[in-house]
Amino acid sequence: MARPNILILMVDQLNGTLFPDGPADFLHAPHLKSLAERSVRFANTYTASPLCAPARASFMSGQLPSRTRVYDNAAEFASDIPTYAHHLRAAGYQTALSGKMHFVGPDQLHGFEERLTTDIYPADFGWTPDYTKPGERIDWWYHNLGSVTGAGVAEITNQMEYDDEVAYHATRKLFDLSRGQDERPWCLTVSFTHPHDPYVARRKFWDLYEDCPALDPAVAPIAFDEQDPHSQRLMKACDHEAFDISREQIRRARRGYFANISYVDEKIGEILDVLQRSRMAENTIVLFVSDHGDMLGDRGLWFKMNFFEGSARVPLMISVPGWTPKRIDQSVSTLDVTPTLAALAGIDIASLKPWTEGWDLAALAAGTGSRGPVPMEYAAEGSEAPLVCIRDGRYKLSLCEKDPPMLFDLEADPHELDNLAENPAHADVLARLVEQASRRWNLADFDAAVRESQARRWVVYAALRNGAYYPWDYQPLQKASERYMRNHMDLNVLEESQRFPRQE
Repeated sequence: MARPNILILMVDQLNGTLFPDGPADFLHAPHLKSLAERSVRFANTYTASPLCAPARASFMSGQLPSRTRVYDNAAEFASDIPTYAHHLRAAGYQTALSGKMHFVGPDQLHGFEERLTTDIYPADFGWTPDYTKPGERIDWWYHNLGSVTGAGVAEITNQMEYDDEVAYHATRKLFDLSRGQDERPWCLTVSFTHPHDPYVARRKFWDLYEDCPALDPAVAPIAFDEQDPHSQRLMKACDHEAFDISREQIRRARRGYFANISYVDEKIGEILDVLQRSRMAENTIVLFVSDHGDMLGDRGLWFKMNFFEGSARVPLMISVPGWTPKRIDQSVSTLDVTPTLAALAGIDIASLKPWTEGWDLAALAAGTGSRGPVPMEYAAEGSEAPLVCIRDGRYKLSLCEKDPPMLFDLEADPHELDNLAENPAHADVLARLVEQASRRWNLADFDAAVRESQARRWVVYAALRNGAYYPWDYQPLQKASERYMRNHMDLNVLEESQRFPRQE
């Protein structure tokens, strides 16, 4: 049997609590609902790090940020770190990317043979935090709550322009693949920037949510003085004192967010339709995932950058020919995508052991295996020292050298309102998870590594912006002289080879 093709559909900042078993009932997402019906749905999937660039480097490599050294949105992803694109390409796959992956540094491919678009975010060191200046807001690039107060309707935005292009190039690539001019199996990654803020949506999607029952957050805003220390830092980082957010603004922001899920669902529908029409669907694995979530006003928090469920949990659905669709509740990680894809492509998982901390999810899908505790890390804007987290069974523990521990029982307390870390009845659970964390992390060493990385980049970035500036942003290679009809081609051969299906 031919090795399967692989289509990865990635979105940005999609809250995993909205995907308890495919899209929540109130979401207008028919294409994702259809995909869910034929997928194994991992209901408790966690990002490796709740921020874009660290999350994506970890997703692609199967390694935590402490290993990739992609600590934040301006930390270089080193070229010698193997990714799923490298593993698949070495095994004979054609690998291509249409869309966002937020690679920082001069390598903008990381194993992809072809990249069809540029990225939406910068590739240089400009967004580097600074742990030597705790509490500093870097206003020109830090999040603020303008995304909430500015929520509403528009027919075109920077984000929409990007995702329209991503979808176009993805469908064009699928048609190119269908013509059979490359006999290798393929892995196409299509990565959208929606539903990431700003919460601005096209009218036709906005209107779907006029009477949506989920416009109010499940957890009411918590007063600043009652927030945990990291949440307080995030509120300051988002310049919360400069905004007086009303209930109506919260509802509008959530409405725009839900509308953009419907927007990206339509784009995914276009891609899956072309996959079907190009006769490749029956031998193609389809994987749907997000990099991290969005708090969406729960607790008075927005965006990501913490380990609460809205920020750290993401959707993960995998449709594999021969797999029985089902829901799996055991916690898994985006770290697990790389070894799972490698196994599905016939690669010996043992050969990946040195290069990934993830687990092959095929055994869970078959109902015969289990996964160990799920780790997470965060060391970017809004933090002043690295934060780490473990989800083990029903419990989640968060640790930071600057903060008291936070321990939650997610079965009894799904909204994470009761910190059990000082509850004597849970002392044994706390001790067990702290011991697990101490075996995995040395927080002082982690902090020193992050500070050294930041310091190097503050020197290098200033130097590289002085004088002639050479951008690292990816410039898509488009050879106009090789497209359509040119005079070094035979028109008859061209027309026949570019037609699919032929003679129908």
